[in-house]
Amino acid sequence: MPTSYRIRTLLALAVCSLVCLTVPVQAGKYNPVLDVGDQAPTWDKLPATDGKSYASDSFKDKDVLVIAFTCNSCPYAVDYETRLNQLAEKYQGKDSRVGVIAVNVNLIPADSPEKMKERAQKEGFVFPYLFDKSQQIGQAFGATRTPEFFVLNKDRKVVYMGAMDDSTDASKVKQNYVQQAIEAALQGKQPETTETIAIGCNVRYKRIRRNK
Repeated sequence: MPTSYRIRTLLALAVCSLVCLTVPVQAGKYNPVLDVGDQAPTWDKLPATDGKSYASDSFKDKDVLVIAFTCNSCPYAVDYETRLNQLAEKYQGKDSRVGVIAVNVNLIPADSPEKMKERAQKEGFVFPYLFDKSQQIGQAFGATRTPEFFVLNKDRKVVYMGAMDDSTDASKVKQNYVQQAIEAALQGKQPETTETIAIGCNVRYKRIRRNK
């Protein structure tokens, strides 16, 4: 093999290796951004309906963190409020190893911080209900529906994402995917089901106009 050809071949292989290293990690089956096992995004303090602000570090003492992207205006999200509240109640307590929070990123009047606070008080939410005007947390998690759930383990890696359970009708639920993921994560394991398609309304992200 001529020296010049060998050099060209080695250079081509080197370039290919660099390109391959820069290819982004493949997203999940249903999530456009994250895959199961990915490190979850972090966020700075966001205001909540209880008058406090919460960042990702606010839950560093929890071995498992459940994040539910939800809102006031979606009928599906409203239908899941009782189930979400029951989940949070199950893991209430100062010594609980599980944290449960909800996040709203919609910018319509029905989902304003004021309306969120009214909803939280009326329904007796026992979980922090956060609002992100920038919508960055929703985009970082690849959330596309309300409600949509993410379960993070102690290392804050995604162990589950998708729907809360297998039926929008509470009376017909046979599998609670979020509950199963929590219990598995508490034992340092992966749940049997790691990803499902979230059923609900589209998250109302702002449309960005492209310059022609």
